[in-house]
Amino acid sequence: MLRFVLWTLYALSIQSIAAEPMLSRIRLPPGFKIELFADQLPNARVMVRGERGTIFVSTRGEGSIYALRDAAGDGRAAAPRTIASGLKMPNGIAFRDGALYVAAVDQILRYDNIESRLDNPPAPVLVTNALPKEQAHGWRYLAFGPDGKLYVAVGAPCNICDQAGYAELRRLNPDGSGMEIFARGIRNTVGFTWNPSDHTLWFTENGRDWLGDNLPPDELNQAIKSGLHFGYPYCHGGDFLDPEFGAGKNCADFTPPAQKLGPHVAPLGLTFYTGTQFPERYRGQILIAEHGSWNRSAKIGYRVMLVTLRDGRAVSYEPFAEGWLDGERVWGRPAYLLVLPDGSLLVSDDHAGAIYRIRYDAALVPKV
Repeated sequence: MLRFVLWTLYALSIQSIAAEPMLSRIRLPPGFKIELFADQLPNARVMVRGERGTIFVSTRGEGSIYALRDAAGDGRAAAPRTIASGLKMPNGIAFRDGALYVAAVDQILRYDNIESRLDNPPAPVLVTNALPKEQAHGWRYLAFGPDGKLYVAVGAPCNICDQAGYAELRRLNPDGSGMEIFARGIRNTVGFTWNPSDHTLWFTENGRDWLGDNLPPDELNQAIKSGLHFGYPYCHGGDFLDPEFGAGKNCADFTPPAQKLGPHVAPLGLTFYTGTQFPERYRGQILIAEHGSWNRSAKIGYRVMLVTLRDGRAVSYEPFAEGWLDGERVWGRPAYLLVLPDGSLLVSDDHAGAIYRIRYDAALVPKV
């Protein structure tokens, strides 16, 4: 609990800076441009797009859900509408058949026909309340899989512990029935998605703390089937036995990461780039929002990274967008990513309370 409180105090202590004037500091590959899509969104986190083009935005600490519309079609959203408030860490959201699903720690709620009722939101329907109540790693992520099931993360209620019923990825039917464990040994994932080419599940994982600046690595994992165990709390990064829980274990018995990420970079949302606006080398590849370290002596993360796949395997891990970290000063923290129908990319920033839009224009590439 003390460490959870320390993390909260750290998050509150970072000085907030107006986002739009700072965007010139973001470094992107040639031809890319970043612009402000929306602001006035305190603690903006997960984004999903409705069938009619509404962008729904969740929060964690603020307890609200917002709705955004680009009514003018100019690439910038109008003022946000609050469609729910007073919820308990409503981090994970998903959209299906006209309804918005919201994970609020021990509950999953559903807001029916929501895009027709943005100015008069309906009362939520309870889908399930069969999730753990602990708030430590209780800010859940939520998404629908290709199988039509609703997937939800259940993080460990601690930094490092071996406790049944946690460190899992579960799935259930949209009506709340049939909850089952899909994968185990996952300390905390707050971002997962499916490869559109083969429907395998990919997820980020935040590694344990208090083993120094450089251990363990955070992870990008791939689940090719159900029933896999990804090592926590016994093995980290595929090859590092935990000093407290690794005795008598063998890392070879667990599924290793598809890609080791930086230590303490706090990877959150990820997406396969499914658009055609970006150049060919980005298509079908993975982009990851790294929220940034909170207890490392030299800060790391605070960027969007690109993981390139070849024949289904990760072959590189490199920066795509960076500059929210200026020395040791933080002015923004990427949280989640969303590819829009035109191929541009939205990036939420829960520190600045903003959403950015990254687009590509070949005319912006410097002439040699």
